[in-house]
Amino acid sequence: MTADADPRLPISAVIITRDAAAHLGGTLASVSFCQERLVLDSGSTDGTAAIARAAGARVEEQPFLGYGPQKQRAISLASHDWILSLDADESLDAEAVAAIRRLDLSDPAVCWSIRRRTFIGDREILHGPWGRERVLRLFNRTTAGFTPHVVHEEVRAARSPGLLPGSILHHSFSDASDVLLRSIRYARLKARRLREKNARCAAWKLPLRGALMFAKAYLLQGGWRDGAAGFVIAVSRVIDSSLPRAMLLLGEEEEQAAAERARTQQKDPERETG
Repeated sequence: MTADADPRLPISAVIITRDAAAHLGGTLASVSFCQERLVLDSGSTDGTAAIARAAGARVEEQPFLGYGPQKQRAISLASHDWILSLDADESLDAEAVAAIRRLDLSDPAVCWSIRRRTFIGDREILHGPWGRERVLRLFNRTTAGFTPHVVHEEVRAARSPGLLPGSILHHSFSDASDVLLRSIRYARLKARRLREKNARCAAWKLPLRGALMFAKAYLLQGGWRDGAAGFVIAVSRVIDSSLPRAMLLLGEEEEQAAAERARTQQKDPERETG
C-alpha cells in the first residue's frame, strides 16, 4: 500500500509506559487509525514492550525523567508533527475516533481537548473534580508541548483548544484503595516540584489546606453525589494538597533526592571502568 493510499491519519499516537500491560492493548487498539503508535517505556517488567510490539507499535526505551519531560521526550521521537497523547490506561471511544477522522489538520496552530471519563473499577465517576475533566491531547508539536513538570504536567499551546465530541475512557484505578495509594505514591514527586519552586509551607496551614480541599471536592464540586467513591476522591485531594508539603517541611524529599544523587555517583565510576 502506498503512503497516499494509507487510510490512517498522519498522526503519531504517543504513550509513555511502565508496567502497563493491564490496559495497553486496549489503548493501542483505540488509536489504530494513526499512522504511528509510539510507546516510550521506562523499564517495564510485565511484558509491556512485548504487548506493544505485538500490536504493531514502535517501542523506544528511556529511563523515567518525570511525567512532563518523559512525555516531551516521546513527542520528540515521533515521526509526525501531529501528536495524539494518551496515558497507558486510557482509550478513545468510537465517537472520539470518528471526530478525529473528520478533522482538518492543515493548520498547525489548532489543537483539541477531549472529555475524560474516569472509572474506579467499573464505576464511572460522574461528579466532583473528575466529573468535568477536559484534557488537551491532540496538537501539533511545532506549536504545543508538555510542560516540564515532573507531575501534574499539561500541554501548553499557542491557541485555546477546541472540544472534540466523544471521550477518553480512563481506567486508572482498580478500587478505592488504589485511589489513595496513588496519591501517596505521587506525593514525593509533588514535594520535589514544590522544592524546585522554592515553595514555603507552614505546618499550621496543613489541616486548614486539607479541610478546604475536602470541602471543595466533596461539597462545592458535588463529589457527594458519587457516594462513597466521591468521599474517597475528596480524601485523595486532602493527601494531594497536604502530604507533599508535610514531606517538604520534614525534609524527606531532600533526603530522598540526596540518596538518589549518591546512587548515581556510585554508578558513574562503574560505567567508566566497565
